Amino acid sequence: MTTESKRSTAGSGGSVLLGAAVGALVVGVAASLLGALVSGSAAAYGALTGTLIVVLVFAGGASLVNLVAGISPQASLMIALLTYALQVVMVGGILYAIERSGLVGDVLSAGWLAGAVIIGTLGWMVCQIVLSARLRLPAYDLTDAGAR
Repeated sequence: MTTESKRSTAGSGGSVLLGAAVGALVVGVAASLLGALVSGSAAAYGALTGTLIVVLVFAGGASLVNLVAGISPQASLMIALLTYALQVVMVGGILYAIERSGLVGDVLSAGWLAGAVIIGTLGWMVCQIVLSARLRLPAYDLTDAGAR
C-alpha cells in the first residue's frame, strides 16, 4: 500500500537560480580579494566587473528559461539553447564594449576581468548542476490511472 504524496515544484527553479548566483558571487569576490592583494585595485575592479557580467547575464538567461519552462515545458529546450547562444554573444559583446571604452588597462585589469568571467562561469555551472541534481524532480508526472 502506498500513500500518494503531493509534489510541488513551483519554486524549485528560483532556488537553483539563487544558489548559482551566490556561488558565482562567492567565487568572484574571492578572485577580487586575491586580485587586490596580488595586483592592486585594477585587478580587484576587473574581477568584480567580470563577476557582475557573469551573474547578470546568466541570471537573466536562467530566469527566462525558468519562466518558459513554467509556461510551456515543450518549448523550454529550444529556449534554453537559444538563450545559451545569446548569453555567449552578450558576454562577448560586453567584453568588447569594455575593451573599446578605454577602461581596460587603467581602471580594469584585462587578465583579472577575463579570469573572473571564466571562474565565475565555472562556479555558476557547478552550483547549478549540484543544486539541480538535488531537486529530485520526477521525469514525468503520474496522472490518476482511474480517470480514464
